[in-house]
Amino acid sequence: MALRTLDHCSIRTLDLEASRAFYVDVLGMKEGERPDFQFPGAWLYLEDRTVIHLIGVDPDDNRGLVEYLGGDIDPDTLFDGGSLDHIAFCATDAPDMIQRLKRNNVPFRERQVPNMDLSQIFVEDPNGITIELNYFGS
Repeated sequence: MALRTLDHCSIRTLDLEASRAFYVDVLGMKEGERPDFQFPGAWLYLEDRTVIHLIGVDPDDNRGLVEYLGGDIDPDTLFDGGSLDHIAFCATDAPDMIQRLKRNNVPFRERQVPNMDLSQIFVEDPNGITIELNYFGS
């Protein structure tokens, strides 16, 4: 059996509200249904598909998270993206996204991929994870 597509990314965060606001208000995802886990979090959707699972980490009380995921949760490992380099999305309407980023005072950088009809925008979420937005044919 071959891999077909990415299902979702899970991001542990010390600031759940800032992370939720970034993905919803800046990138335009929708918050949707999430199971009743014993730890805070949010599931964020593109259309009818969940793509980001935010996991709120409370450094003072992470028992529910440890019980569910196992292992130790060290808050110091959550900065600058840990082992995750970036998450990439195909996107449309780059001018609209640029306006949204400017309106929300979110720094970004643009790049044109050589020998491809592909423009890219790079932003960082509140956890230091790079988000790559790919605009093919732009």
